[in-house]
Amino acid sequence: MKFDPGFYKNRKVLVTGHTGFKGAWLCQILNMAGAEVTGYALKPPTNPSLFSLCGLENKMNSIVGDIRDLDHLKRVFEAFQPEIVIHMAAQPLVRESYKDPVYTYETNVMGTVNVLECVRQTPSVRSFVNVTTDKVYLNREWEWGYRENEELNGYDPYSNSKSCSELVTSSYLKSFFQERDMAVTTCRAGNVIGGGDFAADRIIPDCIRAAEQKKDIVVRNPFSTRPYQHVLEPVAAYLLIAQEQYKDIRLSGSYNVGPDETDCWTTGDLVTLFCKEWMSQTGQEIRWINQYDGGPHEANFLKLDCSRIKRVFGWKPVWNVTEAMEKIVEWSRCYFAHEDVALCMEKQIKEFCM
Repeated sequence: MKFDPGFYKNRKVLVTGHTGFKGAWLCQILNMAGAEVTGYALKPPTNPSLFSLCGLENKMNSIVGDIRDLDHLKRVFEAFQPEIVIHMAAQPLVRESYKDPVYTYETNVMGTVNVLECVRQTPSVRSFVNVTTDKVYLNREWEWGYRENEELNGYDPYSNSKSCSELVTSSYLKSFFQERDMAVTTCRAGNVIGGGDFAADRIIPDCIRAAEQKKDIVVRNPFSTRPYQHVLEPVAAYLLIAQEQYKDIRLSGSYNVGPDETDCWTTGDLVTLFCKEWMSQTGQEIRWINQYDGGPHEANFLKLDCSRIKRVFGWKPVWNVTEAMEKIVEWSRCYFAHEDVALCMEKQIKEFCM
């Protein structure tokens, strides 16, 4: 099963974190579906940013705000009266969480409290999705995938703050939403890759920057294993879940969203694939070097068991990592050629949704 764009036509959807990488792809899809979209977030976190490049500020109601500001957030909810809320605003980087743990917890924990408090006070909301991460689980470095009933206890401040966000959502559900016709779900997605990610300390943006500068790609931990997936995979899954639980509250809960087992790649193999695809599409040879920089602790082995979302919704991944890498290089070539990246996004969205 895939999400139905027709369901979202004229539907009022509020997205937190809309100026980020995943938020921009999500809002692009919603705009193409004809939804009435309001976004609430800080200014784009990178320069350049995908949100600005595809002109989304002119295609939706974009509000600059901090989810730590409860009063401002309340006014936005009161004015817009959304039917569906997708919460993605976060401090999303592991390394940054070590540098500024207080901000990370304020944003990822109290920010979630504030969003849920606004949802609690807004009767129009029928469907709420809180986007967290595969890193919410207590990582035992085992070789099988984590299931939704595994213990939540992320190691680093980012991962742990997202575990707390899950617990906050569960508490609000049990304390306030049991007697209300409103569905609540948390989605734990694997590592996302895709065109337009300009973040620091992420492997694909590092690859793109190195290719642009004609430098070797520096890989900090080539042996770490992650569930890599194109950004459209989880984004479309969030829309599917928000849509289906809107119709049937019994479908709400917690869902892992990740690739099939064959697409859990080591970082080194992923970068090798990028180098091969970059050479294929551009003719430019590029290589990578292993250069551990003594950074903070990060998980070495992490997989998700996604059998629940497959069973409940008939969901399955559309693109494998090889296909995802083709789309990433295609988007990057468009960007470097100063072509219309919004049109490239629309093309890829249509290909994905066919």
